Amino acid sequence: MSFDILAKPEIYFNVVRKEMLPFVPKEAKIILEIGCGDGNFGSLLLRNGATEVWGIEYEKEQGEAAKKIMTKIFVGDVSEQLLNLPDQYFDAIVCNDVLEHLIDPYTVINRLRPKLKKDGIMISSIPNIRYFRNLFDFFFNKNWDYTDSGIMDKTHLRFFTYKSIRKMFESNGYEVIKMEGINPTKSVRPLIWNMFLLGSFWDVRYLQFATIAKVK
Repeated sequence: MSFDILAKPEIYFNVVRKEMLPFVPKEAKIILEIGCGDGNFGSLLLRNGATEVWGIEYEKEQGEAAKKIMTKIFVGDVSEQLLNLPDQYFDAIVCNDVLEHLIDPYTVINRLRPKLKKDGIMISSIPNIRYFRNLFDFFFNKNWDYTDSGIMDKTHLRFFTYKSIRKMFESNGYEVIKMEGINPTKSVRPLIWNMFLLGSFWDVRYLQFATIAKVK
């Protein structure tokens, strides 16, 4: 079975996810990034105390660029490249907006568990399908239209909510130790909704959820 990340626009590969840096513990020195793109986030990690940052990147051009920056890069299909990784080696594994592009992210994170050290962690950013702009478009405009980027990106194969992200990790041998909404909207509409709905739509403010999970 293939776990390829489908072809994506250039912007996916060179965005520096600075908002994800606080979720990577300072004591994490050896890190693996799945879907590392051009290596910009890996470079950020190296500048902030990491001693080794490895990566797996599906796109050859971006993988070759990352080789100039990061410690070690494997280019190709995730499922195949996992075989090249040492067991119990990494302090942290990072998946920044990549799991939703995989055919079977559940199997991928399961197969990544042995690659972590005993106290190692998995760090991920995953788009929130309940983001308020999407809900508004679904419920009021009756649209389910794919786009070139964003939550409804045409290359997204999986869609997640706060609850389903937690379930994915917990059902594959992880304990979720932190989940936090990131990149909140500046619109006041979600606040107004929650005033009338007793806070039950608190999650719609966030474009993504950042998760830290450790092996049980």
